[in-house]
Amino acid sequence: MTFGNILIILAEGAGYTVLVTLASISAGLAVGLSLAVLSTLRWKAVSLFLAVYTYVFRSIPVLVLLFILFFGLPGIGIRISPFVSMVATLGLVSGAYLAEVFRGAMAAVDGDEILAAEAAGLNRWEIFFYIIMPQMFRMSVPGMINEFTSVLKYTPFAYTVGIPEIMKEAMSLAALTLRGLEIYLAVGILYFLIYKLFVMFFMTLEKRFRVPGLASK
Repeated sequence: MTFGNILIILAEGAGYTVLVTLASISAGLAVGLSLAVLSTLRWKAVSLFLAVYTYVFRSIPVLVLLFILFFGLPGIGIRISPFVSMVATLGLVSGAYLAEVFRGAMAAVDGDEILAAEAAGLNRWEIFFYIIMPQMFRMSVPGMINEFTSVLKYTPFAYTVGIPEIMKEAMSLAALTLRGLEIYLAVGILYFLIYKLFVMFFMTLEKRFRVPGLASK
């Protein structure tokens, strides 16, 4: 078996890795953006909830939370599929970090622009979608890329609940061939390629939301 054959075999598991990563990123974005929007309400109960949420989900290890959802919940009659368990775990954890990224980016939006939008007659939601959100995404790109890189690096935990992603395929192949060095080197190459594709995608997203007339720094 050549190194190329190893890459081809492991590439079959790469599809699951990409799927888990995309679904987890989407879940994290939804959670993070929702929390960031809620933070603008400045209600005491909401602020307390956000503080507790971010503290809890930023402190629990990903693997522990995954085991709670997949192995723990069945004990009280709630069964979740491996895929949903993994996506929910990474979405909840990633959302806690992204919420802080988005909140910081929203705070950096020039208040004069918001006042100008209000003077122009835009309502609160129009101001958020047309003034705040485009700039928020632009300024959040470095933080988002960093967080999404972390999500990708956590996807190997999916093998612990039976998802046949790259790491599970690699472990099975290594056990059969005893060529661990080549196999795990191939795993590293595949993860690097996936990482580069995601970075290219989010840089394209950054250009889409770039504020006209302002160059990226």
